[in-house]
Amino acid sequence: MDKQLHLKEKIKEQYGKIALNGNTESCCMPSSDCCSTTDVLITPSISLKEIGYDSDDLNSIPESSILGVGCGNPTRFAHIGEGDTVVDLGSGAGIDVFLAANIVKESGKVIGVDMTDNMLNRARENAEKHGYKNVEFRQGDIEKRIPFEDNSVDIVISNCVINLTSNKANTFKEIYRVLKQGRKGRMIISDLVTSKEIDGNSIKPDNWCSCIDGALTKENYINNIKEAGFNDVKILEERPYMELDEDGQEKRQISSISISAIKQ
Repeated sequence: MDKQLHLKEKIKEQYGKIALNGNTESCCMPSSDCCSTTDVLITPSISLKEIGYDSDDLNSIPESSILGVGCGNPTRFAHIGEGDTVVDLGSGAGIDVFLAANIVKESGKVIGVDMTDNMLNRARENAEKHGYKNVEFRQGDIEKRIPFEDNSVDIVISNCVINLTSNKANTFKEIYRVLKQGRKGRMIISDLVTSKEIDGNSIKPDNWCSCIDGALTKENYINNIKEAGFNDVKILEERPYMELDEDGQEKRQISSISISAIKQ
C-alpha cells in the first residue's frame, strides 16, 4: 500500500471511530482536552465558542452533529443567504451543514461531502430525525473529484479538512471547478497552517490524522489557492493553535486560519 493510500485509510478509520464514539482521538480543535478521553459532546459550547460558534446557533441544530473536530467556524464568514446552494467539504456529522441549512431555508440547499461511511450515516440520521428537507450528504474524495457539475455551487465551505488531503493543489482546483463564476462563487475555509512543513519521510500517520503533519505553511496554502485560479484571497482570522517541540529542536507553530477567495 502506498503512503497516500495508507494515510487515507487511517483517516477513514479514525474519523469513522469519532462518528461512532465522539471526539476522543482528534486534535483538530484548540482545547485543553485535546486528545484526551473527554468527549466534546459533554460540553460543546465551551470549546466551540473559542473557535467562533454561537451558543444559540448550536442549540438550533442537532446535538449529535456537534463532534468538535473543527478549528474555526466558516459559516460566520460566508455571508450565506436565503436560496443559496452551499457545499461543505468534509462535512462530518453535519454541524456546518445544519447551520447553513437554517440560513438558506427551503429555497436553498446545503450538501455535505465526506468520504467516511460512519460520518455520512450519522449525518443522514441527524437530517432525517430532525426533519431537514434542504440538506443532502454525498460520499466523495475531494482531492480526486468533488461530486458536482462545473459552475453549479454558490458557496463552498470547509472546516479543518483540506489539511488532511495529500493533494491540496488538486482539492482547490476541484473547488474552483464546481463554483459558479463571478463574485457569487466563493470559498470560505477554516484550516490549520504551520511555520514549518514536515518532510515526507518524517510524516507520522497519527499526526497526519490529527491535522498536524499534513499542514502547509500559510504562504504555500495561499499559493495553492491562487494557482487554482482564485482571486481576492483574504485571511479573515488567524490565531495560534499549538507549539510542537520537534524532538528538542526548533519549535513548530501550528495556527488556525479562516480564508476567503472568489472565483471571478
